[in-house]
Amino acid sequence: MTDAGEKFRAPAAETLEAPQEDQSSLKDRVLDFVAGPASTVDLVRSTSAPLPLAPIDYSDPSQVTAVLDLAARVGGLLLACGSGNRDTELQIKAVTSAYGLTQIQVDITLTSVTVYHLIGARRTPITAMRVVNSPIPDFERLRHTDRVVRKIRAGHLSLDDAIEAIDKVEREPSKYRLRVIYAGWAMLASSVTILLGSGLAVALIAAAVTLAIVVVIGELAARELPTFFQNAVGGLIATLSAAILNAIQDYMPFDMQPSRLIASGIVVMLAGLTLVQALQDGMTGAPVTGSARFFDTMLLTGGIVAGIALGIELSGIFGIPLPDVIAGSDLNFSQATVRVLAGTCASLAFALASNAGFTALAVSGTAALLGSLMYYFALIPAGIHPVTSAGAAATLIGLIGGLLARRWSIPPLITAVSGVTPLLPGMTIYRGMHALLHDEAIAGFTALASALGVATALAAGIVLGEWMARRMRRPRVLTEDSGLKRPHIARRRTIRPAPQRAKLRRVRVNRFKGGMNPRLR
Repeated sequence: MTDAGEKFRAPAAETLEAPQEDQSSLKDRVLDFVAGPASTVDLVRSTSAPLPLAPIDYSDPSQVTAVLDLAARVGGLLLACGSGNRDTELQIKAVTSAYGLTQIQVDITLTSVTVYHLIGARRTPITAMRVVNSPIPDFERLRHTDRVVRKIRAGHLSLDDAIEAIDKVEREPSKYRLRVIYAGWAMLASSVTILLGSGLAVALIAAAVTLAIVVVIGELAARELPTFFQNAVGGLIATLSAAILNAIQDYMPFDMQPSRLIASGIVVMLAGLTLVQALQDGMTGAPVTGSARFFDTMLLTGGIVAGIALGIELSGIFGIPLPDVIAGSDLNFSQATVRVLAGTCASLAFALASNAGFTALAVSGTAALLGSLMYYFALIPAGIHPVTSAGAAATLIGLIGGLLARRWSIPPLITAVSGVTPLLPGMTIYRGMHALLHDEAIAGFTALASALGVATALAAGIVLGEWMARRMRRPRVLTEDSGLKRPHIARRRTIRPAPQRAKLRRVRVNRFKGGMNPRLR
């Protein structure tokens, strides 16, 4: 009886110490305010096999096929908007598990999504496949797709409602008109030109040249010219424009450096490619898709390089050769400030050109601002190598962008891609091509290898920053009483029986999102 009485009183004694743990609720409130809700990927990872929230008739092949087709369409939208392989696979499984299909197989390539499942006693195979077009950054559609996945996982959408919601996402027009998209690309070019050290007049010229590039590429795409030749034409326009302006340099009242104009055009065309996403896929366990994306990106980048090389050769034939690239000097405080602001504007401009909403614009700009401050005020003045500096700045962008994206329910991909846009190695690529075409093979290959190193550092920094954000903002996990709590390490305590004369204190009942705290009855 004595042992039984101690076992009975032990929970009561432990409950009396509960107010000491409730004092730490301020930390949870601060984390909730800073990081906000968990991302969709974190919600998927919180449980290995979610309970069916809207079950279907598993013996009906038509309903099972409808669920698989819905999941394949969601995956196709995510891939088409530039999402990574691993995150897309997790969100596909989140959709199927929400309707009770937890034992599925997913196969994702660069151009297709396949979802496979077995039903019935005879284990009849059912497969749904979705063909994916070339990835085009569309941040608003990516956000709407993420919102539909959240609603499906929360059990707010039946199967028919989810299919209707995905139909609406696929049919929705662009958030902005074409003139706004063009203005975003022009603003990106002018911001990059200022970032490289040019003045306002050269920035306006870069905006005009970029508008010409975007319009011409759009017309060529409408006539179904392969993308490789579209990029080659864009690089040719940028190089010839810089050569013509260099020829009339004596008649202009401002200093004109053609290399900066060409570099801004390279960054504009590189920003729409998926180089960072390709390297991310390789680092997160999807080598097949990563290799395909990397090859596609390298091929399209080769088109840009071919156009630049052709432009340099034509300018030499016409007697207006381009000058050598002038190395940048050390930055003072005012120059660093201008470059930080220009980098932030470049990030906002790329997000605007990629059809991002106002909330995504604000989050992307904030992440880019903090990353640029670290890059130009801490890393570069300290003499750190540009590759290492780019990786460290990208890590901060991935961390801050990941936390802010969760706070405002935005896919972290938006802040990652937009935030690293000012750090793309446009000038390094042009320096390498200029050296190769002037019989400086060692300097040319060194510059191109440095450009690839910067791109790899940016991708690695984004992946590391995202991982750190998820560790700081860990998802809630299910408990045995169906409540939700955050995982933590509890220290071992010695449970002592309560004194006979001690007055039992009643613990205040605190409510939280997952249920109720234990209380003394």
